[in-house]
Amino acid sequence: MVEFEPVIAPEINEAVHTLTAAVDSARIPGILECTPSYHSLGIHYNPLQIGYMEIVRRVREIVESDQRHQRQAVRRVEVPVVYGDDFGPDLKSVASTRGLSIEAVIALHSEAAYRVCLIGFTPGFPYLGGLPELLATPRLPTPRTSVPAGSVAIGGRQCGIYPVSSPGGWSILGRTPLRLFDVQQVEPCLLSPGDEVVFRRICDREFAEIASQVGAL
Repeated sequence: MVEFEPVIAPEINEAVHTLTAAVDSARIPGILECTPSYHSLGIHYNPLQIGYMEIVRRVREIVESDQRHQRQAVRRVEVPVVYGDDFGPDLKSVASTRGLSIEAVIALHSEAAYRVCLIGFTPGFPYLGGLPELLATPRLPTPRTSVPAGSVAIGGRQCGIYPVSSPGGWSILGRTPLRLFDVQQVEPCLLSPGDEVVFRRICDREFAEIASQVGAL
């Protein structure tokens, strides 16, 4: 585990992804996978191929040589979302709590650009940094036992999208018809760490049209 400064900040997360790219580019035999998070990088390896101290040495070389490999161009993913009503049951309460109109909450949320800091909680769940400060909202006092797949929600200073129906304690603003996790696909997760996400407001009719194309959630 490579630990960075333990804060949630864009520059720290960028440093994590930069190191991830550098380790991947080095193609060190025995390293199986790199898992970035907000401020750390987990390196999974086969101990029959490479020892712990050798990994430490190789990663330290990368860090000390300041190998800042050019990361691939950031992938931008547009996520359509219906806000409010049955799709976003907490939209009104968030607006009231933050002293904003419903339209102001939607505008703030949909006009921001978000970074996928990590994937976790459930398969394909993206933790998104970049939520406007005005929308920062505490988690619900009592989590829901079931949150519909596709729900776009906020918790604290984070935004997330529930890829499958699961319990959850974040405030739900809306829902997307996109499938964020599909085990039948070669790449089952729609989003990856480092991606940029933007939300696009759609209506119920567009939701139904897109849902019919991607299949039932």
